[in-house]
Amino acid sequence: MHLLFDYLSTLIVSLLLIGLIVLIIYRMRKDKKQGKSCCGGNCGHCQMGCHHHDSNI
Repeated sequence: MHLLFDYLSTLIVSLLLIGLIVLIIYRMRKDKKQGKSCCGGNCGHCQMGCHHHDSNI
């Protein structure tokens, strides 16, 4: 039990970081399902060739 109290602050920070990472992944998956992307509009540096711009033309 004494060991738990020694590392309590580390445990709390770790749990908060894990929760934050899970939330970020959840939002990224949700945005992807809704068709949102993180495209900056600079097609010269796009590795995917800005495939989504071709469908708008």
